[in-house]
Amino acid sequence: MNWIILIIAGLFEVAFAACLGKAKEATGTNATYWYIGFVLCLLISMLLLLKATKELPIGTAYAVWTGIGAIGTVLLGIFIFKEPATFWRLFFISTLIISLIGLKIVSN
Repeated sequence: MNWIILIIAGLFEVAFAACLGKAKEATGTNATYWYIGFVLCLLISMLLLLKATKELPIGTAYAVWTGIGAIGTVLLGIFIFKEPATFWRLFFISTLIISLIGLKIVSN
């Protein structure tokens, strides 16, 4: 169950990055709403990370949390914000995914 909580926390990290990106593009009240979304997603992500680390090793949990955030944010950038999907970006994201799977396999 803690791994599921950790994955959800990582997804909220992606969400707060998305809100930040959208706030950067927005103006006025819309930007304010995106910043509020950013703060809410950040808070939820941190609380879920805190809950997950009560049972999981902190080093593993933090690495997985940031990894999910990094992978999700890069993919979000490619698909939503039209950032380039170069070979090397995709290659290194793939190695990050493999590393996170390895951490899950070797963790207690």
